[in-house]
Amino acid sequence: IHASLLPRWRGAAPIQRAIQAGDAATGITIMQMDEGLDTGDMLVRSELAIREDHSAATLHDDLAQLGAQALLEALQQVRDGTLQATPQPEEGVTYAEKLSKAESVLDLSQPAKELERRIRAFDPVPGSTLSLPGLEQPVKVWRAQAVEQKHSAEPGQVLSVSAQGIDVACGQGVLRLLELQKAGSKRQPVAVFVQGWQSR
Repeated sequence: IHASLLPRWRGAAPIQRAIQAGDAATGITIMQMDEGLDTGDMLVRSELAIREDHSAATLHDDLAQLGAQALLEALQQVRDGTLQATPQPEEGVTYAEKLSKAESVLDLSQPAKELERRIRAFDPVPGSTLSLPGLEQPVKVWRAQAVEQKHSAEPGQVLSVSAQGIDVACGQGVLRLLELQKAGSKRQPVAVFVQGWQSR
């Protein structure tokens, strides 16, 4: 049971890479095992739309349910003698590289849209971090929103702070931080987080 629509996202982290890349959909592939890395023949494929609020955790849970249904479908076809194996096409192959802790640091020179997807993709592992003024250690960002807003600020500069969000300048647009976690603390909605932090 592989958590992507093969041959896209063969490898270790198909759920996270699909969200990170901005794919509109992913799914489940029931495949035969062979010596390659997720290269076996396809038996059943089921598609699932990726919602804008999907994190890796919630998408995993939705795909787990879909995977169970797809597996039952494959077993039913085995019993009926109708199961057919289809070789994976050579076109459209991509690899979902294993996640690394080094990827958790947000590069604010990137577009806000890409960072927002990255935050969702890396929830819960490895998480996403950035540094905020006045705090000795980076904070984890668990939820954020990309805002299409032009600015002349340097990437990483805090533009505004309110109970609705902390707006941070990016290479393109603005990243509005909505849920954060200080080192040694729990996840907090931004309205709670800003009560104990001042950007200036």
